[in-house]
Amino acid sequence: MEVKKGAETRGVNEEKWVYDSSVDHKGRVPLRASTGAWKASLFIIAIEFSERLSYFGIATSLIIYLSKVMHQDLKTAARSVNYWAGVTTLMPLFGGFLADAYLGRFTTVFVSSVIYLLGLILLTMSTFVPSLKACASAVCPEPRKVHEVVFFLAIYLISIGTGGHKPSLESFGADQFDENHEEERKKKMSYFNWWNFGLCCGLLLGVTVVVYIQDHVGWGAADIILTTVMALSLVIFIIGRPFYRYQEPTGSPLTPMLQVLVSAIKNRNLPYPNPAELYEVPKSRTDKGRLLCHTESLRFLDKAAIIKDREIGAEQQNPWRLATVTKVEEMKLILNLIPIWLAMLPFGISIAQTTTFFIKQGTMLNRNIANGFQIPPASVYAVAAIGMIVSVTIYEKILIPVVRRATGNERGIKILQRIGFGMLFSIATMVVSALVERKRLSVVAKDPVKGSLSMSIFWLAPQFIIIGVGDGFTLVGLQEYFYDQVPDSMRSLGIAFYLSVIGAANFLSSLLITAVDHVAEKTGKSWFGKDLNSSRLDNFYWLLAGMTAANLFVYVFLARRYSYKNVQRSVAVADCYKDGLEGSMA
Repeated sequence: MEVKKGAETRGVNEEKWVYDSSVDHKGRVPLRASTGAWKASLFIIAIEFSERLSYFGIATSLIIYLSKVMHQDLKTAARSVNYWAGVTTLMPLFGGFLADAYLGRFTTVFVSSVIYLLGLILLTMSTFVPSLKACASAVCPEPRKVHEVVFFLAIYLISIGTGGHKPSLESFGADQFDENHEEERKKKMSYFNWWNFGLCCGLLLGVTVVVYIQDHVGWGAADIILTTVMALSLVIFIIGRPFYRYQEPTGSPLTPMLQVLVSAIKNRNLPYPNPAELYEVPKSRTDKGRLLCHTESLRFLDKAAIIKDREIGAEQQNPWRLATVTKVEEMKLILNLIPIWLAMLPFGISIAQTTTFFIKQGTMLNRNIANGFQIPPASVYAVAAIGMIVSVTIYEKILIPVVRRATGNERGIKILQRIGFGMLFSIATMVVSALVERKRLSVVAKDPVKGSLSMSIFWLAPQFIIIGVGDGFTLVGLQEYFYDQVPDSMRSLGIAFYLSVIGAANFLSSLLITAVDHVAEKTGKSWFGKDLNSSRLDNFYWLLAGMTAANLFVYVFLARRYSYKNVQRSVAVADCYKDGLEGSMA
């Protein structure tokens, strides 16, 4: 009766308070009713909305700005966009590390948002301050060097701001849900879907309203809007401070991994033990963090958890000679991520084309609609945003409830299955893109004077909507995967790993363009001329379709062999030797 009463008391307390190692804004155990969940995450999604509004308002028009104002040719402009996008999506590795190890996610978001805002202010100044403008007259053959320096400084300040903002904000939002609480755990499974819904709404306004203002009013007017919205969202983020739950930084997450590696090497000559004899801190004595169950993969690392000297208490032994099972399993999680990360690069290269060649194609088509209204080339990206919004909504409201009832699994389908399904759409996108570009080139060949202006810009809609629907599966799945399948202390870095796929793919896209161009020039006509009409982008798209299709087979092989994180749900060690469920439900 005493035990039952104690369990009931703890159950009542867990309904009232949040015991997931988080604290409120005053450093206390958070009160469940007044902190976290949707009441907190909505503030966080609001600032993501404004950041994506700014980012896509800049990113989708960047190749046009570089072509029209900087007078760069097609290859140079595409490389410049890819380099900037690459830096923007690789910087989060550094920002995520700082957030997890030292600054905490809230502080990192705040500081990086200020840097982001400074970049936007400098970008606005480059269009209004006379000495910083592109040129003194209305038309200039090439921009001033000072404008180039200030412009690139501004957009790379935005890259640095994104480096801390993007990984920390998304993981900070997910932190608002307690995985040990059934109701909040289910809400957390929806969080990444609605996060991307808000993201796409910002994207949609960025590539329609902001891009229209850039095209018809001026770059400076658009920059003022982006700067103002970002400043207001920063104020909103600060207002939400009392509602947030905060995970305190735990120091460098790399140190425990190095300790596991060193311990495993030192113990390499010891025989493999019975898994039940490996060292672990009893769950009943752990007040912070979750314990992981032992898995059979990468068994050589298990030797790090062998207790050699049982006369000395395990907790007193050198951490460079003895690691817990949880630390060993965390090391395995990171090593298991690497093949999946590599397998996503061809997909990322396909995604990279949407903000470069896809947008540039739009400049060559008829953009006029009713009453002489002309669609800005970058606004066609809105179709991708609409596709993603529809995809996420259908997935969340229709597909998951149906599959959940059929399988009895809270998540519905596995994360890697969701990602793989979306990759099919990326292959279809490249095929459709190649067919549309071949059609455009045939029109140009028939009428070189008028070119492809007889074709509507809506010819590009299919490739954008297909990639948007696919992103609703793949990109959202990648965010959830890299957040969920890393150690709990590395969740900002986990989101950074997701972003680094896109970043590395942008650099690889530039290298691929250079390599393909070099080979094509030797064998015949270059695929990348000075303009689109002298290029063969259709061949490049076919190449990407083939690469992505071949890579899908590799991905399926890896996904079928993947072991998901298995978290202890009870004090009993035997709990670890049951078949775990996927991800945070294990």
